[in-house]
Amino acid sequence: MGAIVLFDGVCNFCNASVNFIIERDRNGYFKFAPLQSEIGEELIAKHGIDTSKTDSIVVVEDDKAYTHSAGALQIARHLDGIWSWSYVFTVVPRPIRDVFYKLFAKYRYRLFGRQDACMMPTPEIRARFL
Repeated sequence: MGAIVLFDGVCNFCNASVNFIIERDRNGYFKFAPLQSEIGEELIAKHGIDTSKTDSIVVVEDDKAYTHSAGALQIARHLDGIWSWSYVFTVVPRPIRDVFYKLFAKYRYRLFGRQDACMMPTPEIRARFL
């Protein structure tokens, strides 16, 4: 079936992460949509996600939403090659993982910048966007 990755469409790091995922997801398991899009807003509302606390990435898989480090690890789990091994970090308690995830997410604009609008996918990968 696959999963949907909702990402911050104006965040440079998030856009680079989407490209990173696409390059390592040869089977096309993931589809993508900006959090700011209509479908992003619908899925956020459906799963009761507070965007004041989660504004970087959400993974929706099997009608369940994963946020923060859990979302990142769900993505890693399905990537090709050695990247799938990082799923082993689920043994670290989520509150500890999330401290580091949230700290990075808080400063991502300062570190990597932001855009005025969501990225436009290339024609080759446009089918993977909702």
